[in-house]
Amino acid sequence: MTARTLLTDEVLERIHGRAATHDAENTFPHADLADLVELGYLRAFVPERLGGSGLSLEEVAREQTRLAAAAPATALAVNMHLVVTGLAARLVADGDESVEFVLRDAAADEIYAFGNSEAGNDLVMFDSVTRAVPDGEGGYRFHGTKIFTSLSPVWTRLATFGRDDSDPDDPRLVHGVVERAGTSTRDDWDTLGMRATQSASTVLDGAHSPVTRTYRSFPPGPNADPFMFALFATFEVLLAAVYTGLAGRAVELGAEAAHRRRSRKNDGAPYADDPDIRWKVAEAAMRHDGARLQVLALARDVDERADHGARWFAQLVGLKVRAIEDARAVVDLVLRVSGGAGYSTGNEINRLYRDVLAGIFHPSDEESAHATIASSILGPPTRRD
Repeated sequence: MTARTLLTDEVLERIHGRAATHDAENTFPHADLADLVELGYLRAFVPERLGGSGLSLEEVAREQTRLAAAAPATALAVNMHLVVTGLAARLVADGDESVEFVLRDAAADEIYAFGNSEAGNDLVMFDSVTRAVPDGEGGYRFHGTKIFTSLSPVWTRLATFGRDDSDPDDPRLVHGVVERAGTSTRDDWDTLGMRATQSASTVLDGAHSPVTRTYRSFPPGPNADPFMFALFATFEVLLAAVYTGLAGRAVELGAEAAHRRRSRKNDGAPYADDPDIRWKVAEAAMRHDGARLQVLALARDVDERADHGARWFAQLVGLKVRAIEDARAVVDLVLRVSGGAGYSTGNEINRLYRDVLAGIFHPSDEESAHATIASSILGPPTRRD
């Protein structure tokens, strides 16, 4: 079956042309977002019956690799909206209507951000330092600070969570959606790379999730709620897709540099004829090819409800770590192929070299991924020193 597509070459070219300026000026790509909204890209996961395109996870992953090749930071920012709408689309397709409002919001061009990460919380989704205070009507007010809130200048809805300790004997992790009221955005995004995401910190000071938008409550720690699988599957696959798309663009830059550079030692022959350069470009291409095939294959497995049993989470976190590490290796190889010119700030491979480093900070990190995979094969550790 031919994959459906929403992104046009014309729009991707425009987005690519703006990427360097947004990186240099540390600004949000408002024009990129406007182009994507006009294409209906933010409604990619929304079912056709609600006014969207109803794309699968595999189809959106393909699109994200293309968008990331044009502008990695724009793709990473939009990823957060797509994660929220993608997990909602999966749950709704499986009969869970508690999050259908997310898809209706997206159909009305509301922009979702993903407000879960917290400084110093290495339990990530299994606990929270944000307080979730019951409002007495089944909803909650959240108090805390979320970091790495991509789309911070433009989001209109924030999917977030916190811990409800109102019953000391039954603490709960509560997930819901808030609007801008009761929130503020810190001006603290001045980073090495992925600058156009503008992933500033968001302070929650009583931000309200009414009962109609509070869709999960469960104990701290791992659990088997389908929400957790939908979240991890969508997040890890689309994250891997972004960095794989970045790596694909790096391979193109490596080929361009190899043909452009000339060797005085070899009578002006292009570096593309040099066996060492050819090896580096081939190695970069092999790593990218493998990563791309893995992303699309696992996305298809998610779409088709494949049975990986107890190893599903191991497959997902492993994909993320491999995609990031492969992308880092690809960019490093291409930087070597590019020569000294690649060290200049205005060179695109310089920007990709900085952008790709952000991947190591997204969950799951290398340590937790290895722990998850080890437990899926060896079982949990029997003793802890």
